[in-house]
Amino acid sequence: MLTLPGALRAAIIAHARADHPDEACGLIAGPEGTDQPQRYIPMTNAARSPTFHEYDPAEQLKVWNEMERRGEEPVVIYHSHTATEAYPSRTDIALAGEPGAHYVIVSTRDPEQAEFRSFRIVDGTVTEEEVRTAGDDPPGDDLAGDDLAGDDPAGDDPAGDDGVAVPEE
Repeated sequence: MLTLPGALRAAIIAHARADHPDEACGLIAGPEGTDQPQRYIPMTNAARSPTFHEYDPAEQLKVWNEMERRGEEPVVIYHSHTATEAYPSRTDIALAGEPGAHYVIVSTRDPEQAEFRSFRIVDGTVTEEEVRTAGDDPPGDDLAGDDLAGDDPAGDDPAGDDGVAVPEE
C-alpha cells in the first residue's frame, strides 16, 4: 500500500494537468529504507510527447546525485497517461528499474477527474496496490480520529481536517 500526503497527491495531479497534452513525469524522494514519500521533485519530460516520457539526462543525474547526498531514494516514481487508462504500458514495465519504488500513473484523459493508481513493478510483474491519502483512515483503523497534522491537540476539530467543515445533511 502507498500512503501519500494529500498535498503530494495534489501536486502530482496538478503537474499532470499542467503538462497535458504531453505526459508529465517526476518522483517523490524519501529517506532510504523508510518507504516514506516526502520530497516532491517534478521532472521535465524531455520527449515532450503525449505518448511517452523521458527524463532529461542532465536533470536526472543532478536529481539522483542530490538524493544520494541527502540519503534519499525514489519512493514514488510517477508519470501521466494523456489518452489511456492509468495502467503501465509495455514500455513503462520495461523501463521500471527501481524495484522498491511505487509507480504512480495519473490518467488525464478525463478533464473532470484524474485517475490515480499505484503499482509495484518487479522483474516485469505488475501488481496494483491501494493508495491511501494520509489522514484518510478507514473506520476501525487504529489511527481513526487522531489528528495527524498535530494542529488540533484537543481533537475537537469538527471538520476532522483542521479547517474545512463538512456540511450536515
